[in-house]
Amino acid sequence: MPQIDAVIAGVRVGDNSPVRLMGVVNVSPESFYKGSVKADAGELIRTVEAFLRSNTDFLDIGGRSTAPYLKTDVPLEVELERVVWAVKLVRDVFGDKVPISIDTTRSRVAEEALRAGANIVNDVSGLREDPRMAVVAREYGAPLILVARVSSYRSGVSPIDQVIGAVKESLSRAVESGVDEKLIVVDPGIGFNRFQDLPWYVWDSMVLAELEKLRGLGRPILVGVSRKSFIGEITGRKDPAERLYGSLGATAIAVYNGAHIVRTHDPAETLDVVKVASFIRLYKTRQMSW
Repeated sequence: MPQIDAVIAGVRVGDNSPVRLMGVVNVSPESFYKGSVKADAGELIRTVEAFLRSNTDFLDIGGRSTAPYLKTDVPLEVELERVVWAVKLVRDVFGDKVPISIDTTRSRVAEEALRAGANIVNDVSGLREDPRMAVVAREYGAPLILVARVSSYRSGVSPIDQVIGAVKESLSRAVESGVDEKLIVVDPGIGFNRFQDLPWYVWDSMVLAELEKLRGLGRPILVGVSRKSFIGEITGRKDPAERLYGSLGATAIAVYNGAHIVRTHDPAETLDVVKVASFIRLYKTRQMSW
């Protein structure tokens, strides 16, 4: 496997860098985890301050819930207003202290957020919902996070191999649109791929167990497991507010199996988990011996 190394919005990411933290900042009241929603300026500022104290490397701002099991869509104008307000506020208060990722599947939202001061586009559709998204990323020279969205279940093919196939399709679309492959991060799409043939919590668990195969694409790997429904199903914790410990367990597995960036609602609690899992991984990858 080749060494993975990239610079994403000024932050070095990859095999020879610390595992990076991406803190979730939701300004969408519809989000599945209500504890992540920041409804006013004071709350948003306090959250970012706390994230920065926890060595958060990126902020991921979202103005519209993308949970596939919720019917919580909002009009474009609503998402735009929320996102531009949040990005401008963070930039006004914190300057360039932290890169901002915009979590959206709409190219116009991505473009307006980039104009307002965002740095990265996080498209959880993997470029499948808005064909202009890759063009926006190219025009602004913005790093692009591509989330695996498997179009249909293939019997007899492992979930991780189906994820890899989906990401390859998204990568091809991005590169064909002129996006610099060196600026692309891949995400296995935990929580987004749901089929009748296999329970989603089994699918997600199998993907995490074999996450290392995703390294074959040669791009940094971002994983978001924080408080997601597969954790609730496994632990019996139906309320996302009760899924912190399950999230930390899944995070440790993701890091041990190769994640370079962890997207989380809880950077402070996640920081030490990431340090321990990545330290032990050094032995697995023969970067350290005892």
